[in-house]
Amino acid sequence: MFVRTERLFLRPGWPEDLDDLVRLLGEDDVQRDVGIASLPRSAEEIRTYLDRPRDPRLPHFFMYLRAPGGPQLIGGIGLGRYEEGDVEIGYWLGGAYRGRGFAREALRAVLCQARTLGYRRIVASHFAECLDTHLVLESAGFRDTGKLKSRYSATRGMEFSARIYVADLEARAQVAGDATALSA
Repeated sequence: MFVRTERLFLRPGWPEDLDDLVRLLGEDDVQRDVGIASLPRSAEEIRTYLDRPRDPRLPHFFMYLRAPGGPQLIGGIGLGRYEEGDVEIGYWLGGAYRGRGFAREALRAVLCQARTLGYRRIVASHFAECLDTHLVLESAGFRDTGKLKSRYSATRGMEFSARIYVADLEARAQVAGDATALSA
């Protein structure tokens, strides 16, 4: 599965991505801000990650900036199982690419894919001390549930407070459908 946005190309990882992934995933702030499981860091861990089978209903993409000098790896985004049958979205960006709207652009694109895959709602979370993440989630269509949940950070080796967000994909589809009907 591939997704094109205005500035990005989202695609699965390939063996040719190894050097770029080692460089970007080696950044301490990328590892620190990711929840639950740590991201692979070594070439061998990344190779194993790239080779493992994927559930086609839970796609994982790497974000590539479509640039004149060729595509540049800037981050990753994907869907995974949450709790009680929900699906969660997670993403990460290299430090040099933060604050430029790439995460919002990728989130919106993957939410559209999630709706196409038949999901009705998607959960997202962020560690409470990651202050700007709520702005990214809200601008992509998530709403704060007001719930805090203790979530384990494998990289930090302990529990941290995380704020929970939800995107209602049925409501988004209705709004999009209404907007289409109004413009026709």
